[in-house]
Amino acid sequence: MRLLRNTIAIVLLLFVFDIGRYLVYPDVGRLARENPSVSAFMEYREAQWKQEGLDDKRVRQRWVSLDRVSPNLVKAVLIAEDNKFWQHGGFDYEAIEKAIEKNIEAREFRSGASTISQQLAKNLYLSPSKNPVRKIKEAILTWRIEHTLSKRRILELYVNVAEWGDGIFGIEQAARTYYGVSAAGLSAQQAARLAAVLPNPLKYSPVNPSGYVRNRARRIYAIMRQRGIVLPDYQEVMAPPPDTTTVDSVVIGVPDYLIEQAVSADSTASGLPEQTASDNENNHSVADPQGEGDDTGAGTTNP
Repeated sequence: MRLLRNTIAIVLLLFVFDIGRYLVYPDVGRLARENPSVSAFMEYREAQWKQEGLDDKRVRQRWVSLDRVSPNLVKAVLIAEDNKFWQHGGFDYEAIEKAIEKNIEAREFRSGASTISQQLAKNLYLSPSKNPVRKIKEAILTWRIEHTLSKRRILELYVNVAEWGDGIFGIEQAARTYYGVSAAGLSAQQAARLAAVLPNPLKYSPVNPSGYVRNRARRIYAIMRQRGIVLPDYQEVMAPPPDTTTVDSVVIGVPDYLIEQAVSADSTASGLPEQTASDNENNHSVADPQGEGDDTGAGTTNP
């Protein structure tokens, strides 16, 4: 009996130590000035590939500063992953409560309601496991990250270490892989699709989207527009409105009375008024708005 008690005590002690060490380890403060070269998720994927015999497979990542990431992508990610990012202190308690209710109804763990800060903690230091012990460690690390780093730095770290596909880490690598552009060049719709795959980037693709991804990206994009974040297509907005004036109401070419004068032998005696210098000037301005006598044709619009 005594041996059993000692064994239980040792197990509990190890358990407490395993969790407690995250109160001081790792050195989260280094993230304020250093970009991590590798994350726990990257190591986890490489270990998976090695077990599967894929020894030649490598993680692909390109680091980019946040000011070189399209605002479209930043806003799409915040809408999709953490709508209260700027307000909370690392945990969205309302979302957690709703997630717990859904899990109880489903009688299984489906929703986690993780904030971007929580996801960063998990990606950098932990594993994809849904083990409750891992969630406790994640909570400790999230608290430390929120009290050590600025929101901007947390967001910068997240978009650079987030997994966007099989072996694809960081938004710069994802943008180049899927769309052939830099992270700065992502359009609003491309950003919405990239954000839409984040819940499961190994299952979903932004370039061969399933119905789920298309619908989720459509909602993200709609919210971006609703909030005034995205303007309609630039060319559509900047293009001049179509000319709806009917041709009959526009004087084109030679004035009618000059034609009548040419074909009528007694046109001057028909009561038509003589053309004044002022008339000549007005007719010219209508037929040739530019006043340069070019022959590009009536109705031509010069940008």
